[in-house]
Formats: sequence, C-alpha cells, structure tokens
Amino acid sequence: MEQIIRIGMDTSKNVFQLQGVNAVEQPILRKTFSRKEMVKFFEKTAPTTIALEACGGSHHWARLLSCLGHEVKLIAPQLTKPYVKRGKNDAADAEALCEAMSRPTMRFVPVKTADQQAALMLAGMRERLIRNRTQLANAIRGFGMEFGIVAASGMCRIEPLLERIAGDQSLPDLARELFAVHGDEYRGLLSEIKRIEEKLMDLHRADECSRRLAEIPGVGPVGASLLMMKTPDPRMFKCGRDWIGLTPKDHSTAGKVRLGGVTRAGDEMLRSVLVVGATAVLQHVRAGRSRHASRWLTELLQRKKPKLVAVALANKIARIAWKTYGGERRNVSANGRTAEGSIGD
Repeated sequence: MEQIIRIGMDTSKNVFQLQGVNAVEQPILRKTFSRKEMVKFFEKTAPTTIALEACGGSHHWARLLSCLGHEVKLIAPQLTKPYVKRGKNDAADAEALCEAMSRPTMRFVPVKTADQQAALMLAGMRERLIRNRTQLANAIRGFGMEFGIVAASGMCRIEPLLERIAGDQSLPDLARELFAVHGDEYRGLLSEIKRIEEKLMDLHRADECSRRLAEIPGVGPVGASLLMMKTPDPRMFKCGRDWIGLTPKDHSTAGKVRLGGVTRAGDEMLRSVLVVGATAVLQHVRAGRSRHASRWLTELLQRKKPKLVAVALANKIARIAWKTYGGERRNVSANGRTAEGSIGD
C-alpha cells in the first residue's frame, strides 16, 4: 500500500469516514469505519497527519490518535466549509478536511487536555445553573403577580418576595405550599452556583495569567477564568481584533469600506461576560465614580447609546486581554493602565 501523507476524517457518534492522499495528492484511501474499526485501523497505520473538524468529541479523538503516534490537527467548521465541492455528505466532508489541512495559511484549533475540558465543563455548568435560576425567579414573580403580589426587579428581591408570600394568610394553602417548593428549589440553585463559583475561583487563583487578566477593568475573576478556558492561543492571531469576535463585519469592496454588525465569531458566553463587564464599567463612569473615564469613552457616551458604547468598550477590553494573555504585555496595573494608556484611550 502506498504511503498516506494526509488523512481527513469526518466523525460522528458511530460512523467515521476517511479520505487519504499520497505524496502526489492522489486519493488512495476512501473508507467508512465503525468506532472500533477506526481505532484498529490507526493502530496499524504508519504515523501520518490527520485532520478532524473541531466539534464534540474531536479533542478526545485527537488525544487518542496522538497517543498512537499520529499528528492530529483540528479545523474549525467554518474554515472547512469552503472546501466542500458540492452537496453535503460524509465523504465530501472528509475530502474537504483533507484539502483544507494542506493550505499553508490554515488556522488550527489547539487540542485541549482532559483537565482543560473538565474546566470548561465547570464553566458550562455554571452557565446552566444561572440560566435555571433566572427562569425560576421569573416563574416565582409571575405566579406571585397572579395573586397580586409584586416585587421590584433584581435577584435580591426574590427571598423577600417568598417571605411575603409565606406570611400571606389570604393565599390558598395549595398556593403557599407550591411557593415553598419553588423557594426550596431556588435556594438549592443558589447553593449549587456558590459551590461551582468557589471551584472556579480556585482555578483562577492557581493561574498567574488569569490573575493578571482579572486586573483589567471590566474583566474580573469569572471573565479571566473564561478567557483562559475558552479562547485559543492569542499568538495564532495577528491582532486582538480577530480574536474574540467583537468587531464589525467587513463587507468592503472596490475601495469602499462597508462595516456591518458585530461578527459574533468565537464563544457566545465569553462575549456576554465581556459586554456585561464593560456595562458595569460604564455605570461607574456615568455616575462619576470611575477612574477609567478617558476622553475617548466620555465623548463616545455623548454620541452613542450606552449599549453600543458597552460593545465598543468590550472590544477594547478584549484587545488588552489579547496582549496580556499573549505575553506581549506583562504589567497591567489595578487601575487598568498599560504601556498604551487606559482602557478608554
């Protein structure tokens, strides 16, 4: 059998489609394997380079195949799609992966360790619990409103609302009993969120780079931990604008610049945390309680709506984080000043 120099593998739960080429780029391998057959095949195959689409389970397969002596490269799905010639099937996807891997300018996704994936699982669990807490709090407010009991906005109002309901003897016994069940569930969620955030803080304190990132105004421990967990190596990108996806879409042509909305590339949770952090900074700036009110920020607030300014500030925070995380900026002080000035300069 000819030497295979490159293999593109389209993965699924139980079926794996392989496409391999030789030194003159001729396809010499087109096979479909089950899970067990695929592992046995690579155990017998001479070390080669394998491309997989970065998706659920891809990091596990990358670690396993690397242990068998192969070099594994993960490619983001949006970077593979242009190489699909026609149609959508496993063979076409495997061929596209094999072709995309050969491009000299292709960007690859770093393979995560099992510990890194466990940390990501922790972040995902926190997000799910917070989502459940919000959903339950809204349900409690809605049911309370049906009985004429209204509370002000904010999570801090839920416990007083439950106490008022428990002491209201005009409510039916069944309603008070069900509100008590909701209250127990709500307190259980708060306890779980606190436990998860303590574990997240332990990871944050143990990482020196995460502690430096937390010193950037608008980032904080949670944002710093998510930056370390969810973002790829900043050195893979030529500038901070390409890193997280808080920049406008570019539709420029014929020398005419046309910018659209935010690209939303990257991780949704991370973008949300950065925008929330930027919003908190803006609240202090507008109230006159912040040391980070640069001329750029104050003038932008006069021209634009606060939500637009928050996204612009989140973009600037992300670029400072890119510098800090990438090792090019080592000293970010507690007041947010760097070699180039404050976050609003």
